This record gives sequence, structure tokens and C-alpha cells, in this order.
Amino acid sequence: MELDKKNKPIRLGVVGSRRGKALAASVKDVGMEVVAFCDFQEDKVKQAAQEYNCSYYTDFDKFLEHDMDAVILANYFHQHAPFAIKALEAGLHVMSETSVCKTLGEGVALVRAVEKSGKIYMLAENYAYFSYIQEMKRLYNNGEIGEFMYGEGEYMHPMSAYERNKLAPGVNHWRNHIPAPYYSTHALSPLMYVTETRPISVNAQCIPYFQQDKENLHVRRTDLAYVIICKMSNGSIVRLLGNGLRGKGNWYRMHGTRGLMENMRWGDRNSLRIVHDEWDLNSGDIRDKVYTPEFPIHSQLAKKTGHAGSDFFVNYYFAQAIRTGEQPFFDIYRGLDMTLTGIIAYKSSLENGAPFEIPDFRSESVRAKYENDDWSPFPEDRRQGQPWPSVTGEIIPSEEAMAYAKQIWEEMGF
Repeated sequence: MELDKKNKPIRLGVVGSRRGKALAASVKDVGMEVVAFCDFQEDKVKQAAQEYNCSYYTDFDKFLEHDMDAVILANYFHQHAPFAIKALEAGLHVMSETSVCKTLGEGVALVRAVEKSGKIYMLAENYAYFSYIQEMKRLYNNGEIGEFMYGEGEYMHPMSAYERNKLAPGVNHWRNHIPAPYYSTHALSPLMYVTETRPISVNAQCIPYFQQDKENLHVRRTDLAYVIICKMSNGSIVRLLGNGLRGKGNWYRMHGTRGLMENMRWGDRNSLRIVHDEWDLNSGDIRDKVYTPEFPIHSQLAKKTGHAGSDFFVNYYFAQAIRTGEQPFFDIYRGLDMTLTGIIAYKSSLENGAPFEIPDFRSESVRAKYENDDWSPFPEDRRQGQPWPSVTGEIIPSEEAMAYAKQIWEEMGF
């Protein structure tokens, strides 16, 4: 895709010199130009800026004074909302990675800020843009499986103790305190994207770390995995599973009123399977079909980027939204649907799987009920009445685990 010569590049600021830099790799292909980086680690942000021949900042407020049109927020998982609000108030479009907010109160403040600003807000949820998920959306829109009835979304990313400690340096790093269900967007987003339904209630349970696991030499205070059952807005049911169980991979399965589609669990996992029972076959249908779809657009550009090409499309749709002025599919409302699902699912887990409704922040009357809700498991919010990040309560890392973690952090220069 070539940039329209009538359009100037969208001037982009990037927060986060690790994940942010990875996302920045394809922005030129969609008509954006990185003009500034921001990160509190000066050595890393300086290096990123040198690679992109642009300015850098360690102070976010100073960064916002730079001449630019939009920002990508790839900072820490639980710190996005305050940064996004400041950027919107500065007149900038915002794309936020992974999560919208850490509390319901932050979510209320953010959605109000987006509406007041009139700017584009997008959640950079890349797992919805795998080639086979985009093909599922095309098929669903064409009635291939009928009306959505049941779905499964699995995001499994197990790690060794070495990897866990390296990825989360410091006892207060957010990864050491994030409840397992909070990181459920990668499991949920493809189902929402394909079917255009939203979760309205959840029941959930968490799976704690087992002492028998030899990879327990880390300082995480959280649970290993979650299981979430969602009721969706059309009456369908969805089961979500993640994050750290053995067996890395992503799997998505959707049953409709006239068929099934799923990506494969073996062989080429980007392959798609379509199944119809005999009585649902239309002329030209194949009862059980497996094939590997291409991206519907810009395949060669996408294949150069990370996460199986899906990183390209978050940039593509962000740039498209800015140029057209139309909010993207993963706007603030769907971003909140996914983020609040994780928060509310953890509340359900703490109540042994009790059902909880997911508030819809499209309604100001609903928002008003939660504007002061600061329920949070993160260490900076620790006080009486706040939850621990594990359903088992407070977890104290062993001396052996702490010593091993500190050894790895010292090797990293942390």
C-alpha cells in the first residue's frame, strides 16, 4: 500500500521503548511517521530514538508538548488510562496496548475523556487480526455457520521460571501482581470481532500455581491460569481459557446454527476448519474442509510484522480511523467490554465462580455507579479492603525463589 500523496504522514509519538518499538516497525507502511519516543529508562529510549532518527523524552508531560498527531501507549499494562486521558486532553489520537484501565473508576474517567475529546481511541488488540480470524469474520458475515451460539477462545503462553523472572524485573513489577483473568483480551477479542457480540455476564475460576511445578522459582503473587464463562449479548455462551498452562498456542472455535469453524490445534495452526452436518449443506458446500487462508489485504506487508502479521493491522486500522474520522472496531466501548470482563471475572473467581454482570459504560447512568470504584490488586493500591492478586490470598515467595529472581535481575543490570 502506498501513501496517498495528498496526505501528509500522521506524526506519531510512541510510549514504550520495548513493545512500542516493535509496533513502530510497520507504521511507515500505513502512512505514519514516528517523531518521538517516551520511556522512563533513558538508555533504552535514547537507543530507540536513534534507530528512528527522532526525539526522545523521559517525561510524559514534556513528550505531549512535541508536535504530533497521535500516540501509541505501550507502557505498563495497568498504567494506560491516566496516560491516555492526558494525551486526549492534549488533542491527540490514542492507541492503547493490551488493556484500557486497571479499575472501573479509571474506565469511567477514560470513556468520558474520549467522548469529550472527539478524538480516535483504539485498543491495540492484535489477536483479532490473525489471518484465520479475519477469514472467520468474512465467512461469518456471509452466513457460513449461521447465528453464533457457542465459542471457545484460548490464549496459552507458558513460561519457564527464568522467562517469568526476566520478563518481570522487580518484586512490584505489574506482571508479578496481575490477576490471571485480567489478561483475557487475547482469548476474547477474536470472538467479539468475528461475531460482533459483547459479554454481558461472567462466571470464572482461577487455577493457582501447584507446588509440584518445578518452574515455580519466581516471585509472582498471582494465579497461573483462568477459566471464564461469558454470556454474550445475543444469548450465546463463550468459554475463555488462559494463560500459563503447558502447551503454548492460540485456539478459537465457533459453533453456529448451521456449522462450525475453528483453527487447527495441530499441524499448521493458521489453518482453518469448516464443518457442516449433512442436513445443513448448501449447494457447493463441503462437509469438512481444511485450508490455510491468506490475509484479505496487504498480505506481504503484514507478514513482515510480529505476532503472525497481526501487528500490522492494529497500525493499519488506527491510521485508517484517524484519516476517516470514524472510530475503529476496537473503540473505547469494546475495549472496555474486554477489559471489564477480566476485572469482573476476577471478582467472580474470588466468590468461587458466582455470576457477575459486566457493566456497559456506553450508558452514563451506568458509569455514575462506578466513577469512584478503585478496587485494585496492584501493590501501589494496597490497603485494607483491596484484593490480593491470587484467589489463594497473600503469596510470599520462597527464599529460594527470591534468590533466583534477584540473580536473573542482576544479570539483566536491573
